[in-house]
Amino acid sequence: MQSPANVAFDFVRSLAAELSAGHIDLPSFPDIAIKVRRVLADGDSSVDQVVRVVGSEPALAARLMRIANSASINRSGKSVTDLRTAINRLGYNMVRSAAMTFSMNQMRTSSKLAGLAPHLNRLWEESTYVAAYAFVLARTCSRVNPDEAMLTGMLHGIGKLYILTRATGHPGLFADEKALNDVIADWHASIGKAILENWDFAEPMSRAVGQDDFARPDADIPDLTDVVGVAITMVSYGTDIAELGQELQRQPAAMRLGLNESKTMAVMQDSAAEVTALSQALSD
Repeated sequence: MQSPANVAFDFVRSLAAELSAGHIDLPSFPDIAIKVRRVLADGDSSVDQVVRVVGSEPALAARLMRIANSASINRSGKSVTDLRTAINRLGYNMVRSAAMTFSMNQMRTSSKLAGLAPHLNRLWEESTYVAAYAFVLARTCSRVNPDEAMLTGMLHGIGKLYILTRATGHPGLFADEKALNDVIADWHASIGKAILENWDFAEPMSRAVGQDDFARPDADIPDLTDVVGVAITMVSYGTDIAELGQELQRQPAAMRLGLNESKTMAVMQDSAAEVTALSQALSD
């Protein structure tokens, strides 16, 4: 039997080979997300075409309706009852986000990945909250597009998801939690960046997902990388506002967003209900 170190080494070597060959593919990832991404990327696509593609997956259509009527999106209080109106209310960026989150959730509940359930559930919960905080931070503390920030936040752990699905072929890794966590920590950012590049997402999104250093000083105004990095930090500290405030004081990204300790507390308190509503809408 191989030692944990050798199992991890063999696994990392296989990951490196896949990355260098450009073979970045998520097993069990539903086709609907790719179809939605393609129709939205085509400048000649009409709303009718988008409605047809989304409507071909009833569960996704139902999720879009729920998000369009959620408290964080439906500020007027007027409910929508048809898919076309829901898509118009949400906008294409939000539709794309919903399709990606729907597909990630389908993977999480796939019988093929049942053995990964505890890992995938933790990653899913973390991703929905990072997405929600990124949305709020983009809207309240920067000029970053909130919908793009939400999608990037949701996808920030796509590299972790890739590693977990690939690790099923190396069961020895799951016997050594530390070895698996070390591989995830060392590789998820570069793999996440490679996946988004492979899927033709915008460069700022792939750069933000590929970040692994939240202390970068080389920027003048807050950008998508700052927003997502701070959102990840917020989620990692949970309700420990004092410790979070101290951590953010050390982060140039938080400084660019104007987040001193008092403003951080105000943002978290003022947006608590919205973050909860948005994360629930993404999860349902």
